[in-house]
Amino acid sequence: MTLEQLFAGRQVDWGEVMNRLKQAAREAGLPFSDRKMTYNTRLAQELGKWAESQGREEEFSRAVFRAYFVNGANLGKIQELIPIVESIGLSGEEARKVLEEKRFKEAVDSDWDRSRQLGIQAVPTFLLNDSILVGAQPYEQLVKFVETGQVRKRDLGDQGL
Repeated sequence: MTLEQLFAGRQVDWGEVMNRLKQAAREAGLPFSDRKMTYNTRLAQELGKWAESQGREEEFSRAVFRAYFVNGANLGKIQELIPIVESIGLSGEEARKVLEEKRFKEAVDSDWDRSRQLGIQAVPTFLLNDSILVGAQPYEQLVKFVETGQVRKRDLGDQGL
């Protein structure tokens, strides 16, 4: 699905959002490309749980970030996930079995259930005490959120991306 299709009918200035994301990535020293598509990342989430069980969560997360946000990989396809797993030294064959046998399905389902209970509907979402901050935010806004533990409704805007 294209990003335009995903956000159709929402009052979101996609160009502004992308510019903000690119700027944040630059400031953090992260690569970021002009991607036009979005893909279902469920399989990557299941492999992320597996990578965590193997003590490789951080490496996997970095590799998936690069594959998705820089190279535009379709993380909904097993054949695109296997090379990512192998690039961090984990077994592609074992990863395929993990996905086929749905070994981490329940763990990911539980994470999704928890996010629904908390009212989380977008990524990223920051939760602190009873306050939620949604979307890619400027550093200053994140500092304010952490220091006060609160955010005013108007600070959220339409940035639920």
